[in-house]
Amino acid sequence: MTASYRRGSRLRYTDAMADTLVSPFSAGLRCTCPRCGEGALYTGFLKVAPVCESCGLDLKFADSGDGPAVFVIFAVAPIVIILAFIVEALFHPAPWMHLVIWIPTIILLSLWLLRPFKATMIALQYQRQAGSV
Repeated sequence: MTASYRRGSRLRYTDAMADTLVSPFSAGLRCTCPRCGEGALYTGFLKVAPVCESCGLDLKFADSGDGPAVFVIFAVAPIVIILAFIVEALFHPAPWMHLVIWIPTIILLSLWLLRPFKATMIALQYQRQAGSV
């Protein structure tokens, strides 16, 4: 029996079974297994491990698709736009300097956020049992 987040269900995430469930956001930020919260989720930069090394969870259900990339874009774009406005207002750099500053910033922020966003999507899929019918 697993705890449910749905309204009207008997158990909720904050109820008695909460101590056995790993928060999907905690597991996502740490890039760990969505069931035990201990095993590594990735074998490469974005390659999901076939099985959790700690609890043996089969991670073949994990298919986050393009979701993490979309959320990364939604997170990075406002940050960079606000910072670009601030830099422009304070320092008035040449247009080429904006390119030198913001293109690497966008690339690095996107790569830095992609792993935890993908891990969070996978953890949410596991906790919501999105792969099962």
